[in-house]
Amino acid sequence: MLTLRLYMMQRITALLMAPLVLGHLAVMIYAIQGGISAEEILGRTQGSVAWFLFYGTFVVAVAIHGAIGLRVLAHEWGGLRGPALEALMWIIGAGLLAVGARAVWAVTFGGAL
Repeated sequence: MLTLRLYMMQRITALLMAPLVLGHLAVMIYAIQGGISAEEILGRTQGSVAWFLFYGTFVVAVAIHGAIGLRVLAHEWGGLRGPALEALMWIIGAGLLAVGARAVWAVTFGGAL
């Protein structure tokens, strides 16, 4: 039953990430057309709840999706099983979430967590 739930969670996060990736790429392409600098980007994103929600959602989806995917690789290629496999998944997921959350916070609210 756990395998089915993880499978579904990975598919749901993939569906969530698809439009977020497209949105991110569209914003990047638009931003570089005018030769925008990092300072100008931060000037537009800091204090924006919308950017915080957009990229915050992206980070949560990526952390879940990535942790599950690496869990599968660790099991199939590395032969990990049981509690070690579950611990690895949680550690990777928490690490991805922490790094991503710190970056989103810095870009939208200026400063480290």
